[in-house]
Amino acid sequence: MNKKRLFLLAGSLLLAYIGLCAEPRPVTGSVAIGSHTAVTPTPRPEREWWMPRHQAILERLAQGNVDLIWIGDSITHSWEEEGKDIWARYYASRNAVNLGCSGDRTQNVLWRLQNGEIDNIQPKVAIIMIGTNNSNRDEHTAEEIADGIKAIVITLREKLPETKILVLSIFPRGDATQKALPIGNASYNDQWAKNDQASRLASVLADDQMVFFLDINKAFLNEEGELTREMMPDLLHPKEKGYQVWAETMEPTLMKLLGETK
Repeated sequence: MNKKRLFLLAGSLLLAYIGLCAEPRPVTGSVAIGSHTAVTPTPRPEREWWMPRHQAILERLAQGNVDLIWIGDSITHSWEEEGKDIWARYYASRNAVNLGCSGDRTQNVLWRLQNGEIDNIQPKVAIIMIGTNNSNRDEHTAEEIADGIKAIVITLREKLPETKILVLSIFPRGDATQKALPIGNASYNDQWAKNDQASRLASVLADDQMVFFLDINKAFLNEEGELTREMMPDLLHPKEKGYQVWAETMEPTLMKLLGETK
């Protein structure tokens, strides 16, 4: 190599090094925390019940015996209400803890994970169902929702390296117009499509070793591909039958991840 080419190569390496030092690298690898609101950890103190819910979760986790955690919003939170009987049959004996919090978006989940909800535990599996609240109106794009899910997954991988992660595709839902009607099913709509796209974008993190992706959405639909009120009365939140379908459809995958046999 002649002196001129050697000089140019050395200069290029120096500039690359300066560039790396000048700009901070994203703390979660492929997603830069704080780059937009869906990946900026944010609490919800304006909701008077939200911090007590967070504290109650911390108190349960402090008791130990945590083998399975569920991370999400009201769809997960409501396992404690509409889905409580199914939860008792499928998950109580598995030392499951519900980390769902009604109304949460990806940024709120990130705050909770960074403020104690995965400290000092080593669950076998973490299940994630989050993102539908980010899809309201123009609040976030599908790409931003996917970033939020990715940030949650990467946070879990950093803090719980031995925990297997199951990311569920965001469930089908009605849009604002369909939800406002007292009767009728939800046909495929723009908000449902946005969530589907976000789920597909987030699924790329699955390596089928520690991170897994599962789409069970068709199990909630009728033959016409519609979401019925029999499954989700408000075209968003499952009722007891919806939780039963959720548990049954997910069970083979969950058993495998937990290392269980029939």
